[in-house]
Amino acid sequence: MFRYAQHAIGALVLVASACSRAATVNPAPAGVAVLRSAAGATVGSASVSPAPDGGVRLVIDAKGLTPGKHGIHVHAVGRCDAATPTAFASAGGHFNPGGKQHGRLNPNGWHAGDLPNLVVDASGNGSLDVVVDSLTIAEGANALFDADGSAIVIHANEDDERTDNGPSGPGNSGARVVCGVFERQ
Repeated sequence: MFRYAQHAIGALVLVASACSRAATVNPAPAGVAVLRSAAGATVGSASVSPAPDGGVRLVIDAKGLTPGKHGIHVHAVGRCDAATPTAFASAGGHFNPGGKQHGRLNPNGWHAGDLPNLVVDASGNGSLDVVVDSLTIAEGANALFDADGSAIVIHANEDDERTDNGPSGPGNSGARVVCGVFERQ
């Protein structure tokens, strides 16, 4: 019986060790945002966690969207009021503590919250899994969880990733159609 108990304890140590390594590779989210349309329907989620080599890992899963490419950005304020004159204007502008121009392809730099376009398939589903080196979770000027929080916004159109002030906003990505506020986990 002692030998069995010893093997069982050894097995538990191995399992605990493997779980610890898995948690290091894929840490639990530090924050989650429920993505909602202007009509209030839940259309997905976004999670943020510290990336192993710095920055923030952002994972987005959305459904029920118009097929095609959509601009998606971290916005400066953690509010998603759909009932404003312009849906989700309460989320403020793109997260830009460095005062840069818009667009990941802009030679003059880019907003800390600029992200690659979200590609939505013919069924209306889109996902994005990206590490954003320009963001942090809770420390410094680029922290998502600063005094007024931050939000994730999906736009109606593709972001050209270059235009700073286009006719339909930075990147010409159009109206804000989905928004979610990051909440600490």
